[in-house]
Amino acid sequence: MANPALKNVSSNRPAAFFGGAAIGTLGGLIGLGGAEFRLPLLIGPFGFAALEAVILNKAMSLVVVAFALPFRAATVPFDQIVTHWPIIVNLLAGSLAGAWLGAGWATRLKSETLYKVIAVLLLMIAVVLVFGHDIAAGSALVTGTAQIVAGVVAGLVIGIVASLLGVAGGELLIPTLILLFGADIKLAGSLSLAVSLPTMIVGFTRYSRDQSFAVIRSNRMFLLVMAAGSILGAFIGGQLLGIVPSAVLLPSLALILVISAIKVWRHA
Repeated sequence: MANPALKNVSSNRPAAFFGGAAIGTLGGLIGLGGAEFRLPLLIGPFGFAALEAVILNKAMSLVVVAFALPFRAATVPFDQIVTHWPIIVNLLAGSLAGAWLGAGWATRLKSETLYKVIAVLLLMIAVVLVFGHDIAAGSALVTGTAQIVAGVVAGLVIGIVASLLGVAGGELLIPTLILLFGADIKLAGSLSLAVSLPTMIVGFTRYSRDQSFAVIRSNRMFLLVMAAGSILGAFIGGQLLGIVPSAVLLPSLALILVISAIKVWRHA
């Protein structure tokens, strides 16, 4: 059900657009969609309850990723992505199940517990952002059967985290693709989107069975406006990619996530 505090949510549309644009720009600066930063914004300033914020974030992430795939086609053509279908299938074997499980757990958790889970996961993303984003491509960590098993397990964990936060999971998928499969950073970015889209659809489908899914119907214009701002911001951030040194940018973004995690924890 919709949060009563947001019954006049239409008045928040300008804030939703510019907030989405700011978040999208932050994410675009590091080649991500920015949903990790959008979730605390939905919980804090916009006042959505934890599960409602996750569901809205998932819906917006779905829209942003759907646009991001064709946007990246100029950098990494679709035929190049298709040639790496075994990697996509390997990760999807775990992530689809993880997305369903994660969404199911989120709908059953008490609100106070979900706030704490979100806070812990945001802290985890902050750590990955600092230590996992600048990994250089090299040879695959493992090969053969070990690689397949590791891919399924990694996909499962990523699917669960992505569903619990309502994010695409690129911040975890990209380091996994680079380390586990030896993909270069540009290819990893596109492959992560190819894995994220079906994974998010599964999580979204699971969420649609919960009564809190009504938050989308109640706030559909808010959702579309913020998603539009996020897409614009992601484009702007992509154009600015590399202008701000990673040594400055990544710790700053990680700090934002840590502060957000503390604020979300206090909601519990």
